Amino acid sequence: MLPSARARSLLVGAAGVVVVLLLWWLLALTLLADARVPTPGGVVASVLDDGWAYYWPNFSMTIEESLVGFVYGNVAAIALASFVLLVPQLESVIMQLAVISYCIPIVAIAPVLYIVIGIPEDGAPSGTAVALATLSVFFTTVVGTVLGLRSAERTSLDVVSVYGGGRWAQLRKVQLVSALPSILNALQIAAPAAFLGAILGEYAGGLRPGVARVLVTAQQNLDVERAWATGLLCALVAGLGYALFGVVGRLVSPWSKGAPA
Repeated sequence: MLPSARARSLLVGAAGVVVVLLLWWLLALTLLADARVPTPGGVVASVLDDGWAYYWPNFSMTIEESLVGFVYGNVAAIALASFVLLVPQLESVIMQLAVISYCIPIVAIAPVLYIVIGIPEDGAPSGTAVALATLSVFFTTVVGTVLGLRSAERTSLDVVSVYGGGRWAQLRKVQLVSALPSILNALQIAAPAAFLGAILGEYAGGLRPGVARVLVTAQQNLDVERAWATGLLCALVAGLGYALFGVVGRLVSPWSKGAPA
């Protein structure tokens, strides 16, 4: 019996991971030996030596900051994108605001935000990290939401209009439903972006609990294995956020994937 398409996809993905790990191991022992590239075994050993007690307090703080910024940024983006449909005259202003937020170099603005927001209390999330996480997701969600809202079928909008519904009724009953796949796709991209923004914001806040502190400590101690381990764990967290919204998208809007509703 031949494996299903999903099973074949998983097998291909697993084989790709194995090939990458073998290639990494081979290059670390040969061509990149002088570049101090650790082997996969060295990275795993570093994670096991440091343990949960070292990584979790730092990663949990960054995850909390990114979640708060993710909520703020996406709620603001979806609300403003909805105003584009309700008040079309605001479209140019809102889209320009989104483009400006995308063009601002967040690495350069982090020290400015840190001065404005100030030092957080002990154990509290960094306001700078939350602000940069918010800024990192705003543009993607605004654009995705606007495009999704405009994808609504004209005939469905006309039906609501014929029965006496205005723009607000069209938005609630037709356009938001049509925009769900686009919004969820935008959120899927925004999840890793919020985590990255939070890490960049932590760099401006000194050696407070967070992923940035782990990376700075590893850099200062020339601990290559820990630096690589932290980077890979960051990729894992960002990937889980991306995958989570992919699963939510399949459950909430299965029609967009060709599955039955």
